[in-house]
Amino acid sequence: MVNKDQMKGAAKQVSGSVKEAAGKVTGSKETEAKGKIEKAAGKVQKAYGDVKEDVKDATRR
Repeated sequence: MVNKDQMKGAAKQVSGSVKEAAGKVTGSKETEAKGKIEKAAGKVQKAYGDVKEDVKDATRR
């Protein structure tokens, strides 16, 4: 099952990747950096959601 942290984290990763790519294409170091930060934040949030699911699954057993 997927929880909201996993979904939001994945969405942030995608959004961050798009911003990072746009920054590279336009030569905007600021946009590129913001994209990298957003992508990293998304990875953290998704990992947190993954752990929450693992704990929930473990407690069901």
